[in-house]
Amino acid sequence: MASRTSDFPFTIIDVVELLRLHIRRRSPGYIYADCPLCGSQRGKLCINLTKNAWCSNCCGDSGGMLALYAKVQNVSNPTAYSEICDALLTGGFAPEYKARRQEQVQSEVVLSERAPLPVIHQTYSALLNMLQLTPAHREHLREKRGFSDEQIAAFGFKSTPVPYLCNSLTARLIQQGYTVQGVPGFYMADSGKWTVKFHQRTSGILIPYRGVDGLIQGLQIRLDRPLRKEGDPPDKGGAKYLWLASTSKPMGTSSGSPIHFVGDPCSRVVYVTEGALKADIAHVLMNRTFAATGGAGCTSQLDSLFDFLRRNGTEEIIEAEDMDKYSNKGVNQGASKLYLLAKKHGLSCRRLTWNPNYKGIDDWQLALHRKNTKTEEQDMFLNRMTFKERYQSGLCDLSAIESCITQWEQAKDCKISLREYLGLTDFEYAAFLQDGQGDDFRRMMDSGRVCQQFRIYQLDLQPGKTVPFAFSGIEALHKAGYEQPPASEYCLVYEGRMTRPKTQTSSEVLERIFENYNDDLPSDYHGRSVSLSDVVELYDDEGRSYYYCDTAGFVPVKFSPLLAQKGFHPDAEKRDGIE
Repeated sequence: MASRTSDFPFTIIDVVELLRLHIRRRSPGYIYADCPLCGSQRGKLCINLTKNAWCSNCCGDSGGMLALYAKVQNVSNPTAYSEICDALLTGGFAPEYKARRQEQVQSEVVLSERAPLPVIHQTYSALLNMLQLTPAHREHLREKRGFSDEQIAAFGFKSTPVPYLCNSLTARLIQQGYTVQGVPGFYMADSGKWTVKFHQRTSGILIPYRGVDGLIQGLQIRLDRPLRKEGDPPDKGGAKYLWLASTSKPMGTSSGSPIHFVGDPCSRVVYVTEGALKADIAHVLMNRTFAATGGAGCTSQLDSLFDFLRRNGTEEIIEAEDMDKYSNKGVNQGASKLYLLAKKHGLSCRRLTWNPNYKGIDDWQLALHRKNTKTEEQDMFLNRMTFKERYQSGLCDLSAIESCITQWEQAKDCKISLREYLGLTDFEYAAFLQDGQGDDFRRMMDSGRVCQQFRIYQLDLQPGKTVPFAFSGIEALHKAGYEQPPASEYCLVYEGRMTRPKTQTSSEVLERIFENYNDDLPSDYHGRSVSLSDVVELYDDEGRSYYYCDTAGFVPVKFSPLLAQKGFHPDAEKRDGIE
């Protein structure tokens, strides 16, 4: 909670100086520093000088000035108060702490005050009208994201310009009467002329962030090549999205991390996710109303939005953050804040979960949208299977041989014999001709198949709980410090059986289980869609074996089923859908 200045003999700027935080930039009422909690060196700690409060946009934490000192020094708030007072009286500093600061302090720049929203909208609209969408970006939006050309035009997606056009684009805007000072992304160059901050290494697709009123509040870039910081570990992915902002430049302006809104402002239910592009895709595919933050921890501006929505008739908020909310503490904390904000404004809030094989709600919805095509492909695959393959896989009964014979008779260009079409050996075919679907033929067919028993174990993900390897491969499990899956963290969610050919390998059986228990889940199945980090047990009278669902198939592991729980915790996230 923020603290009033009158309550304490010091302010948050005193705390900043005591902790020797590296200040990256200043703006009216705010300063931005490197985060001492997670070590980020990108100026993501936003400090509100008026409210004596802070918010870390990289790790999702926030609080008042006592909490900042207490969290950095790992002490209680009363101890923090005493140490701050003592340090100020003696003119000293806070004790050293482990924070990855840069020793070389950069010179601070003077920023412009953010322009009024209508001005920002007019300037951004004019800028987008001057830009084009490259064929490669259009193909990406159509093929990878599922947009039509009409939707692409309606949302206003454009490609970033080549850097040498920055000066001329800005000059054209000024000549046409548009204001650039105070608009995020524009700044004063060393030449004394205004320009806009586009670079070759930050090229990509410009994504407008619009408010409830439809005005463009900001622009975000979906980068062609993710940006990685020097010194980042090899397995850490780079940033995929970047605000168009100019806080590091003279007379520049911060993006402000605005909230994107798409849909009906009077909707009874509003979904909240991360990223405007994700929200736009989900809106198109689901025909639902979405609000999108610029990042999982950027929830502060949802406060005023929720107040507006409540007055407009909204009753329920659906939290639809990415599925890494179960493994990433920062994302989980950001998602948890939605519940507190919703409660503050008298709105109910529920969590949406989905097939964990898809990280975002947009990926999931695209997969469902394209499922009809996939179903047609599956039907074609089944039609290519012979009768014997289908029967020994438990996909048909013995009587299905009659329909197969009819299909062969009606096929115009079929150049193989009926025996080959059915997939039978000479001996089996002879038995069929002699006995039809009698006992001898049935025994021959049954001798090539067996009943495979299996169990599915999944992580018990209770509300607020994170597991670092949740929905991740075996490398993430090892990185979290486990040699084998910790059975005590798992629940037995299903026991089943299937008919399979005797010649089918364990890998093929596991792939069948993966396909059969995804999206269209059987009514007696009470778990999530099978995904990364799940453990599958294959067993019979001769023994049992365990397999961890990895990024490329399944890998054998050791597992102690007696330590696993029988069924999910009552409050745990279970089936795909709204909890």
